[in-house]
Amino acid sequence: MSIILAGDRSGTGKTTLTLALLAALKKRGHIVQSFKVGPDYIDPMFHSAITGRPCYNLDPVLTSEAYVQQSFHTHSLGAEQAIIEGVMGLFDGATGTDYTASTAHIARLLGLPIVLVVDCGRMSRSLAALVQGYRNFDRRVTVAGVILNRVGSDRHLQLLSDALAAIKMPIFGVFRREKDIQLPSRHLGLVPTEEVNEFEQIADRLAAIGERCFDWEQLAPMLDYLGTADRSAVEFGDVALVEEGKRVRVAIARDAAFNFYYPDNFEALETQGADLIYWSPLKDKALPETDGFYFGGGFPEVFANELANNKPVRMQLKQAIEARMPTYAECGGLMYLSQTLIDFDGQAWPMVNAIPQTVKMGGRLALGYRRAKALATGPLLEAEQSVVGHEFHRSSVVETLAAPLFETQRYWGETGETQSEGFHRTSLHASYVHLHWGNKPEIVQRFLRQCMKFRDSKVSV
Repeated sequence: MSIILAGDRSGTGKTTLTLALLAALKKRGHIVQSFKVGPDYIDPMFHSAITGRPCYNLDPVLTSEAYVQQSFHTHSLGAEQAIIEGVMGLFDGATGTDYTASTAHIARLLGLPIVLVVDCGRMSRSLAALVQGYRNFDRRVTVAGVILNRVGSDRHLQLLSDALAAIKMPIFGVFRREKDIQLPSRHLGLVPTEEVNEFEQIADRLAAIGERCFDWEQLAPMLDYLGTADRSAVEFGDVALVEEGKRVRVAIARDAAFNFYYPDNFEALETQGADLIYWSPLKDKALPETDGFYFGGGFPEVFANELANNKPVRMQLKQAIEARMPTYAECGGLMYLSQTLIDFDGQAWPMVNAIPQTVKMGGRLALGYRRAKALATGPLLEAEQSVVGHEFHRSSVVETLAAPLFETQRYWGETGETQSEGFHRTSLHASYVHLHWGNKPEIVQRFLRQCMKFRDSKVSV
């Protein structure tokens, strides 16, 4: 099965229904590979917890159209089904004015059919007009069928079914108001799976609901559909290691506080010559033996007490960074490396103090793609080098003596306004801007070369 589950808008329940489909297929013994349209980190965690495989983001803004095609076809190999969860509404793109980075964009790139998830809670016959509009809006995108969510009663279902029969639109699933599947959420969306108690039981309930509510006979004809995108043009080939036979160690902070990572970034590091060491700033009492650090995003504000109380690691980490160990930190990682973190309750917590600044939770959500130009040379980028990334946070810097890393502006928009952001040191790259390294081997190579230089300098002392 190769299909894309899209919503007619945000909030239709497509994440829950995607998880139900993944769980049901997994329960049937299938090998399932999942994908997520856009830059989101949290939904893919739920995918992976169910399938046992990394979930890959398909984002042509953070990477490229060719990379999206290559990633889908490469990572689908060896799987029996490939399921893609869309983002927002089917035609809602990053610009707001065209289909760029929308679910429809990905469907066209991969030549895959759309299964449209519709919240039917407050409509009956009007459903046909809505679905017909989505089917006809862009004929380059195929809406193959619909899933009806939040159906109220048998009478309600009959009205919906009659309306769709009149326009000859297949129904691939019918979901009632399922009250026993409630996924907890907080200020950045769903709570990550690592913090969800009894997730295995939730996955079992999802599988049972999926088995009962999907029309498997209708889905069967799509099981072997592989899409129509041209694969011959998307081969990137093998990338040589930074230095054959001299692998370097990169320590990845990975626990409940730091878990926003693209699996492509890990794979790029390994492909180019890194051995990855996973460790926990929450639980470990000493730093791992490493040649460089990578701190992803996450929820350090939720675990500020534990992070602050792990003083031995905070002190060791500050010393390592001051000794010029190459370090990459984004969003939550930047917050952790700062001097102080003020949580939602206004309580101030001491952090690593490698960056002379205070970050504070609150305010409105900073969200969107960013163009970022490096203001100085660091462990990942040369001065004046530009990259495209994504911001997603509710904290801000309120006091700083830091040398800014980036000059940023919105990726789209007419204002052209720029702002200084992040923190720079010759060996430290810290920013709110998340970067996807999948099609940027030069960034990975530069970081690993810096790690190699640091490793060799320790050996020569």
